Amino acid sequence: MKKVSFAEFGGPEVLRLIDAEEPHAGPGQVRIAVRAAGVNPVDWRIREGQILKAHPIELPSGVGMDASGVVDEVGEGVEGVAVGDHVFGEGASTYAEFAVLSAWARMPEGLTFEEAAGYPSVVETALRLIREIGLRAGQTLLVSGASGGVGSAVLQIARERGITVIGTAGAANQDYLRGLGALATTYGEGWVERVRRLGRVDGALDLAGSGVIRELVELTGDPRKVISIADLDAPQLGVRFSGVAGSVPDALAEAADLISRGRLHIPVEKSYTLAEAAAAHADSRAGHTRGRRVVIV
Repeated sequence: MKKVSFAEFGGPEVLRLIDAEEPHAGPGQVRIAVRAAGVNPVDWRIREGQILKAHPIELPSGVGMDASGVVDEVGEGVEGVAVGDHVFGEGASTYAEFAVLSAWARMPEGLTFEEAAGYPSVVETALRLIREIGLRAGQTLLVSGASGGVGSAVLQIARERGITVIGTAGAANQDYLRGLGALATTYGEGWVERVRRLGRVDGALDLAGSGVIRELVELTGDPRKVISIADLDAPQLGVRFSGVAGSVPDALAEAADLISRGRLHIPVEKSYTLAEAAAAHADSRAGHTRGRRVVIV
């Protein structure tokens, strides 16, 4: 089978499309014929060697955690899913023609494989952050870097729970944020004052790692009210770095429910082939994403 792999840490150029042996489903797992794989910042952070404590790997390594596809092997002890089912979920080395998933859910009706691949890690992260920040209905959450996949999910899920959301993003994504129910403003010079004019901030999330931790602490008044998933230096300022996943099966079940009820939709901004994985990583690292990027298999 074809698979994207890297044998050394480095930039996008270390990615190679290789011929590899097919993986097989072990106990508690399913294998899918991959139709699409989600492109997440964690993918290129691992490739660069940034977060090896949270994601230890051996080289050479495959790439990718999220995928959608058709079940073609069911491991020992697995119930409730059969060969031929359409699922989306989380596993390992998903930029490939076949991948093993350790957590999955049936794809909601009407969702394409391309769309479904963009949800697993994104929704788990969004749900985890909303739980960890601990805001209640009527309070206000500031989301820095709100137009990407996680931000898109956070905005919609928080609004579903009655939380007011302020989102920062580039000028081109202001209408997109407003369409998701957020109060929107641009980043850049003067952004702190622009946020203040929109209202009091009870908690803040740093999703982009753009060096705004001090300002988020200033706006909330307390480093304990700020969480980052993108700035590895955040703990030096007393801010939590959230990098350990919660229950992925629970997150997938909630995602499927929200999608089915029309309460969650994350658009796919751009698709790539397996051979274009390096370009997908370069674009993801550059930011300014609206929604999701996926690799089509």
